[in-house]
Order: sequence, then C-alpha cells, then structure tokens
Amino acid sequence: MMDFFTPNVYSYLAVSALMFALGAVGVMTRRNGIVVFMCIELMLNAVNLALITFSRMHNDPAGSILVFFVMCVAAAEAVVGLSIVLAIFRNKLNIDINQVNIFKW
Repeated sequence: MMDFFTPNVYSYLAVSALMFALGAVGVMTRRNGIVVFMCIELMLNAVNLALITFSRMHNDPAGSILVFFVMCVAAAEAVVGLSIVLAIFRNKLNIDINQVNIFKW
C-alpha cells in the first residue's frame, strides 16, 4: 500500500521541472550577473535531480556517474563565471549585464 506522502518518480520529476523553469525565468528576467549564475546553477541542479530519478528508476548507476560530472562542470562554471563578474566589476564598477559591453573601451 502506497502512502499519500510517499514521493514517487513523478513527484521528483515535477520538482525538477519546477526548479528548471524557475532557473530559466531567472536567467531571462534578471540583470544582476551573480543572480544569473545562481539561476544557471539551479537549472543544473534540476537536471541532476532528474538524472538521479531516472537512474534510480532503471537501477542503473550511469545516471549517478553523469551527475558527478555535471557537478564538476557546475563548479568550474561557478569559478570561471564569478571571476569574470569580478573582473568586470573591477573595471566598470557595475555588474548589470545590460549595461556591460566588453567590446567597447
């Protein structure tokens, strides 16, 4: 007998889809560079949750291994992205992505 509060595969996928949609909306609507990077991280974590869900559903460890690589890419993206934002802030004193044009002197 399945309890009402026991999460199933569809619950995890619904949370993953909601997280991804929230991250996508944040990337499209926000202007602050740091918030955009946080929304991209949220989208990557939503993909990780979906990968783990499918991995557990099919009893295959390949999804868990892929999540490890996605987490490594997300960490590298955070380091590179934040260093770029920091360099732009030092030069322009602004992290609004609509105001920054790196091709203009």
